[in-house]
Amino acid sequence: MAGDTMRAWVIAAPGPIDGHPLRLVERPVPVPGPGEVRVKVSHCGVCRTDLHLAEGDLPPHRPEVIPGHQVVGTVESLGTGASRFGVGDRIGIAWLRWTDGTCRFCTSGRENLCVAPAFTGWDADGGYAEYATVPEAYAYPLPASVPGEQLAPFLCAGIIGYRALRRADLPPGGRLGIYGFGASAHLIAQVALAEGARLHVMTRGTDAQEFARSLGATSAVGATDAPPEPLDAAILFAPVGVLVPVALAALDRGGTLAVAGIHLSDIPSLNYEAHLFQERTLRSVTANTRQDGRDFLAAAIRIPIRATTRLYPFEEAPQALRDLAHGAFRGAAVLVM
Repeated sequence: MAGDTMRAWVIAAPGPIDGHPLRLVERPVPVPGPGEVRVKVSHCGVCRTDLHLAEGDLPPHRPEVIPGHQVVGTVESLGTGASRFGVGDRIGIAWLRWTDGTCRFCTSGRENLCVAPAFTGWDADGGYAEYATVPEAYAYPLPASVPGEQLAPFLCAGIIGYRALRRADLPPGGRLGIYGFGASAHLIAQVALAEGARLHVMTRGTDAQEFARSLGATSAVGATDAPPEPLDAAILFAPVGVLVPVALAALDRGGTLAVAGIHLSDIPSLNYEAHLFQERTLRSVTANTRQDGRDFLAAAIRIPIRATTRLYPFEEAPQALRDLAHGAFRGAAVLVM
């Protein structure tokens, strides 16, 4: 197997997604290193971070990297010393790929802030390929009973959204506002509702608003519209900085806004009295810990959470990213091998 080749999509020339930033290539099948496993990919979720990388919003960490960090597959080969999984086990590969384990953040339970991390599909090749490797300590066991197209969006959209929900400090039975309603938002809305929240969604497009209401939102209005009542907490999923003051102004006293994305356009100037006074809080979200991943996956199976997905053949990865950029589907896109 080590001498064989596989098909993979690489980010050849970052630029507008309506151009041709991705290229389909033949690559050697990767060999798992010490403590790693090789996975035969069955599904890979299409994330907005992949789009940011393809378009150059996020600077490339290595040339012609294979994107994709919501990977579902089966263990096919074990590297030296790998023993956590067996051949044939179903596992998931997520965004957080490696941390040093020794810095002041890793040793205090905050590995998402590690000073020397590595990320799947950015620092190392990801899942837009027939095979991928991962350090076994950073993979997640996945149930065989849940379809792969359901599990794939859980591995980033779900995990990062879950951390954003916790960072937003929503009180029990509180009023939550969600800005933007794509892959991550539609999963986390289901978690919040299951926990008793009252949900208001602010998003562009009548289809997205209808989608939010169909999942149980009390209201769904335009992205810059005011919700019908003050919010105890809000999450900004749309990578649109001008929505930060809009969301802050919608918070009740003591409310918190968590910004969930890895990339955000510039934030306009804030007015202290209108946006921050009365102990309103603005927080960012950076990656996730593995405990976040374990907690979300357990909750997703228990509730259960259902992902709304648009499936694309592996060969149509560029089209999936174009459709994501143009808001052409509800929920999450998933590549199918």
